[in-house]
Amino acid sequence: MKKIVLSIAGVMAAAAFAPEASALPAFARQTGMACTACHAQHFPVLNGFGRSFKAAGYTMMGAQEKVEGDHLSIPSALNAAILAKVRYQKDNTAGVAAPAAGVGAQNNVGNGQLQFGDEFSLFFGGRVAENIGFLFEGNTVAAGAQLLAGFKLPIMFDMGGAKIGVTPFTTDALGVQYGYELSSGGVMRANRWAEHRREVSAIQYNADRGVDVGQATGFALTAQNDMGFINITKWAPSFGMGANGAGIPSYDMKSTYIRVAATPTVGDWAMVVGAGSMSGTSLTGAAAVVAPAVAGTLVDTKQTFFDFQAQGEVAGKEMGVYLQHASAPATINGNSYNGAILAVAPVGAIAASDRKATTIGVDYTVIPHTLSIGAAYRNAKTGNAVTAAQVLAGRGTQDNAITLTAVYDLVQNVALHINHSQYSGNSRNFVGAQKNLTTFMLEAAW
Repeated sequence: MKKIVLSIAGVMAAAAFAPEASALPAFARQTGMACTACHAQHFPVLNGFGRSFKAAGYTMMGAQEKVEGDHLSIPSALNAAILAKVRYQKDNTAGVAAPAAGVGAQNNVGNGQLQFGDEFSLFFGGRVAENIGFLFEGNTVAAGAQLLAGFKLPIMFDMGGAKIGVTPFTTDALGVQYGYELSSGGVMRANRWAEHRREVSAIQYNADRGVDVGQATGFALTAQNDMGFINITKWAPSFGMGANGAGIPSYDMKSTYIRVAATPTVGDWAMVVGAGSMSGTSLTGAAAVVAPAVAGTLVDTKQTFFDFQAQGEVAGKEMGVYLQHASAPATINGNSYNGAILAVAPVGAIAASDRKATTIGVDYTVIPHTLSIGAAYRNAKTGNAVTAAQVLAGRGTQDNAITLTAVYDLVQNVALHINHSQYSGNSRNFVGAQKNLTTFMLEAAW
């Protein structure tokens, strides 16, 4: 911990020489605005204007020329961007001695792991028509994988003081919230204020751990105004359903996601206060992580959550406050948000139960659009079954974490991140358990 504190202090000492920060440039090219027009503190945290731009379906134009005609209005250029993340991660676990040809050693973070291209994505996005936009994300380094990683096509109608819309979408990893979400607290995986997503977001603590690994395809029906938004989505935990004749029938989209959030401004603090619920049983398109589910069989998609976000200023500097609680039950079908399978526990054992977490975090800007530091606490239970022998050895389901973060912007579109998490709780009470994780990351967009 001392080394991490010193590293963060070193970043703070150098911060006075850095310029203002920016973010993913695709929409900046379309609007002619610096990315800080949409982002508070640092990318990808959205401010009020950024939420409005997203809610309108990425359609707002600026100085960029348009090609226009009868029922046609598109940018003169297809706006693109690349986002790259290079990470180094290290934890306390024992490193694996490299066997012949190094097989098996590369996946152990205890060795110290360089992840060149943890994310290396090609984005296209922006206006399709006056009331239709799009976002495309493509993989560029995933070996043997498809190009498409995510796509959505928001079709929004201006109803005076409100926007009503439908967004067809598919994603290989970002979950059902990819269809429509305006918060920055990690309700949707890509919009989180810190890199260690499971440690700072209760919703992400449950997400992509079960049989769906974050896959989702569906249609988000939404309504939004200055006071808040409603999202009702029909979906399935599958990616690219029916693409190129794959033919997964639409009746398998039997899961429902309901999200309601208020977006008031109280004093000088802009807030997002809401709740969400996933329910239903649908086909999964991913290889199973837990028995008895396998790819193409029915799984449960059950989770409920509450979230709170407040963005304002303290001592003249920007600050974000984030609070979440999420709970996902174990089920006999396997749950997309809880990998545990319900079973009758023998005497002295702990049966599979709800996987749940509560997180609270604070992100504070030390130097505007240059350096932000943060801290978060997670109180969680894994929901996993624990045998009688493990109980006698002191094992349980508690899984807590304390996380420190720092984001330092070298230039407008290049940032350094440090995240350090310390874990505790009786779920980690065994030899070789992970007790800490440190991530150093270089993030760049152009």
